[in-house]
Amino acid sequence: MNAHDALDTLAVLGVFLLMALPSLIGHAHDRRIDRQLRGAERGPGPQDQNSSSKETEPSTATWYADGRRSKKLVSS
Repeated sequence: MNAHDALDTLAVLGVFLLMALPSLIGHAHDRRIDRQLRGAERGPGPQDQNSSSKETEPSTATWYADGRRSKKLVSS
């Protein structure tokens, strides 16, 4: 096998990898989503169970949205 044959083989392998890459990326993406769905079906993990029972302050966005809703109800 001479240098020309080796370059041809590398070129074919390179084109094959370029064509297969989108499929491999999509497959990896699907597997990640499947893992997330299985995790969600199992329920909350140990880090979610240690949440505090203390009430928290609503965020500014929640406070603003609640105020806007109540004004709409009063003005109509």
